[in-house]
Amino acid sequence: MFKKNRSGLRAIVFLAGAVLATPAWPATPAAGGTATLTIHVENVLPTGGILRLGVYDEVRYPNDDSKPVAFADVPAVPGETVITLHGIFPGVYAIQTFQDVNANNRMDTSWVGLPLEPFGFSQDAKPFLSKPSFDDVKFTLAAGDNSQVIHLQTLVKNSPADKARDSIRARQRK
Repeated sequence: MFKKNRSGLRAIVFLAGAVLATPAWPATPAAGGTATLTIHVENVLPTGGILRLGVYDEVRYPNDDSKPVAFADVPAVPGETVITLHGIFPGVYAIQTFQDVNANNRMDTSWVGLPLEPFGFSQDAKPFLSKPSFDDVKFTLAAGDNSQVIHLQTLVKNSPADKARDSIRARQRK
């Protein structure tokens, strides 16, 4: 999801083709059955588009070209989009997501590589020149029902994403 540009800064490029991949499940389930994971993605812009989300284990997380353990591409619902994934084996995972506002199957970035579309990670981890480490975003998924909340964020100040987020918050306060 993060690619290094020529100046040495790391640009954020999310899930480009990975979210469209077939889930890569472990060969055998862990004892105790599978899990259901409900993810509440907040701060979704009212501009629509597609919310793209991938769940990764530690082995797949650092590799930008790896297939997620589970994924979803769903219409972005302004304010909050809820995604439920079924049949995931218990374990330790990380979530990466972004709102593909223009539905072009990629994270749009500025000329210096900063994301122009809202993005988020499990644990609401914030990137600093590269995507957060697995330790910063990991969570434990147990058999049965589980939930996570992710707040979409932006790095470009006063971006359309910031303005839309502020508008949503103002309406929620009324």
